[in-house]
Amino acid sequence: MLKTYQYPKFAYQRPPELSLSENRIAKRYPVIVVGAGPVGLACAIDLKQQGIDCLLIDEDDTVSIGSRGVCYAKRTLEIFDRLNMGDDVVKRGVSWQRGRTFFRNDEVYHFNLLAESGHERPAMINLQQYHLEEILQRRAAQAQVDMRWRQKVIAVDHQSVDVDKYARTVQLQVESPDGVYELSCDWLVVADGARSSIRRMMGLDVEGKIFTDRFLIADVVMQADFPSERWFWFDPPFHRNQSVLLHRQADKVWRIDFQLGWDADPDEEKKPERVIPRIQAMLGEQHSFELEWVSVYTFQCRRMLSFRHGPVLFVGDAAHQVSPFGARGANSGIQDADNLAWKLARVVKDQSPERLLDSYDHERVCAADENILNSTRSTDFITPKSSVSRVFRNATLDLANHFPFARSMVNSGRLSLPTHYLDSSLNTADLPSDHFACVLYPGSPMCDAPIMVNGQSSWLLRSFDGRFVLLFVKGDEVSEQVVNSEAMKQWIESANIHLITIDLLQQPRASNDQDPLIKTRLDLQPGNCWLMRPDQHLAARFRQAALDPLIKAFERATGQTEQPSIASPLASPLASSTASSTAGGFSSKQRPSQKSDALSKGLIVEPNFKDFDTPVLRDYQGNDRFYDMLINAHRNLSDDASSALNARLLLLLANHIGDVSVLQQAIEAAQTIQPSTSYKE
Repeated sequence: MLKTYQYPKFAYQRPPELSLSENRIAKRYPVIVVGAGPVGLACAIDLKQQGIDCLLIDEDDTVSIGSRGVCYAKRTLEIFDRLNMGDDVVKRGVSWQRGRTFFRNDEVYHFNLLAESGHERPAMINLQQYHLEEILQRRAAQAQVDMRWRQKVIAVDHQSVDVDKYARTVQLQVESPDGVYELSCDWLVVADGARSSIRRMMGLDVEGKIFTDRFLIADVVMQADFPSERWFWFDPPFHRNQSVLLHRQADKVWRIDFQLGWDADPDEEKKPERVIPRIQAMLGEQHSFELEWVSVYTFQCRRMLSFRHGPVLFVGDAAHQVSPFGARGANSGIQDADNLAWKLARVVKDQSPERLLDSYDHERVCAADENILNSTRSTDFITPKSSVSRVFRNATLDLANHFPFARSMVNSGRLSLPTHYLDSSLNTADLPSDHFACVLYPGSPMCDAPIMVNGQSSWLLRSFDGRFVLLFVKGDEVSEQVVNSEAMKQWIESANIHLITIDLLQQPRASNDQDPLIKTRLDLQPGNCWLMRPDQHLAARFRQAALDPLIKAFERATGQTEQPSIASPLASPLASSTASSTAGGFSSKQRPSQKSDALSKGLIVEPNFKDFDTPVLRDYQGNDRFYDMLINAHRNLSDDASSALNARLLLLLANHIGDVSVLQQAIEAAQTIQPSTSYKE
C-alpha cells in the first residue's frame, strides 16, 4: 500500500435483480455506464445533472492503483467546474504552467502554457488519479448517481429491438458476488478502459501503432525545493541515451518517468535495487526519498474506427489510446464525456433525434485523430527509431540553444488542448459580412474571461450552466429590440436557453487604457449574439441579433435539421499571430533571440513555418508538420540514401531561397554551432 494514501473501499450491495423473488426488481435503465474511472464517473455525473437517471457499474470496489493519470489541463478543470467539483480538484492538486527542456546538461527550451492573465483556472493541475477518482466518486454520490461495485459485465447483446417502442435495447449479463443477473438499457456508455472487455465481446478492435519502448514510473516521497514545473531531459548525464520526465504531485510525491528501451525486463526494472540507483543518480546525495509506487509501461496510439455502434457508445481509453507525452489520455476522455452527455440527454428526452449522436462520433473521432497525431509526433521526437531521425532530433536540440525557430520544434510532448470542431455538422458558419478578428471559430471551445453581469463579478465559463447559452452584448438599439421581443423571450423559454446579457462599458479591464478582456478575446461589439452549446463550444455567432437565424442555428446545433458538415474556415494572419495566448498554445517569443551580429539581417531565425492548409489553432502546427514530413521522407532509407536525399533537399531549398547572402549566413550559422556529441550514436 502507499505511504501517503489510504485506499477507500466502496460498499458492495446485493443487486435488486437478485433480491428475494417477491421483492425482485427488473428495471430497464435509460443509460448504463460501465467503468467508474475518471471518464465513466464524469459522464454519469453529467448525465445526472442533465436530468437522466443512469446506472454506473464497475468490477472493482476502490480507486485506481498508483498515480497513473497525473496532468489535468485547463479545459478539463473548466468541465469539472460545470460538474460542481472544480474547486476540490484545484485545491487538492499542484498548479503549474511552466516547463523546461534539457539536452544533456543544458536547458534548450522553456515554455509558459498560460502567459496571459485573466483566466480563472491554471494551465495544468498535477494530481494522482486515485485522488481525482475519489473526488469524482464523492461528487457522484452527492448527485445521487446509482453506483454498483464489484459488478462485472460478462456478456452484451445490442441487437434487440422493442417493436412496440421502435427502440433498440441493450442486454447485459452481469456477474456479482451474489450471482449472475441481467440488465437492460436503452443506451450503453462503455468506459471500461484500454483493455475494454465490452469492445472485445462485440468483436470490435482498435487500429493504430504500438510503440516498442518501455518506461519506468517511479513515484517518490521527498522534500525538494524544485519548482512546480514540468522538467524533461533528453540524454541526461544521469540516464544516457534515454529521456526522463519529472513532475511534482500532491502530498510531496514526485513522479519520475525513465525511458528504458524495448529490451528492458519489466520485472527486473521494477525491483528497488534497480530503481533506487537510477533516482539517486538523478537527484544526488542531497535529496533523500522513499519509493511510493513503481510500474513499467508500454503505450500505443490507436483508436476504434467508430465510437458509436447503434445504442453502444465508447468513451475514453475504451475508444482511443495515446502515449502519455502531452497528457492527452485522461483529458481527451473527460472531453469525450463532456461532448456526449448533453447530446445523449437530449436524445433520451426526445428533444433531438438519434442522429445527434452521430456528431459525437464525428467530433470525437476527429479529436482522437488530432491527439494521436500529436502524441505520435512527440513520441517519434523523444524516441528516435533510426540513426537519421536521431541526427535530426539532436540537430534540432543543438540549434535550439541558439535560435528561436529550433526551440519551437523541440517536442517533448505537445500538452493537451481542446479540439476545435471546425467541420462539425452542428456549426453555423459566420455570415460573410460578420468578420470576427479572433482565434475562435464556430466549433471552437470558448475561452475564459472575467465578466460583470448585473453588478456581480464572475467568470465567463462559470456563468455557463450546462444548457445552451445565448451571450448578448447590449448597446445596439435594433438588436436590443429583437432580444427583448416577446417572440425571442418565448423561444428562449421553450428552448431552455440561458440568456447572458453584458454591457461592454461595465466589463473588467486589465488596465484603464485597455479594452475589456472579453471584448478583445471575442472581438465583441454592441448587438453581437453568441450561441454556445452545453459543452461550451461555439455553435453560431452574429454581429446583430435576429430571431430566425438564431432559431436555425439552434436547430442545427441540436440535430433537428439534417445538415452536412461545414467547411473549415480559412486560416488568417491574425490567428497566426495570436494563437499562442488565446488558443492555449505556447510562444517561442518568451525567450529572447540570441542572434549574432552576422545574423542581424537576412536569415530568419524566428519561427517561420506556415501551414496554409488548415486554420492556425496551435502555434506549433507548422513546424511539427514539417518535422513529421522530414522524418517520414527518411523512413526505411539506408544511411547513404538518407545522405543523398538530404543533399537533393538542400539544393532544392537553396535554389528556392535564391539569395546567396542569406545562404551564406545559414552556412556560417550551422558551422559555428558545436554539436554536443557525435550524431551517430
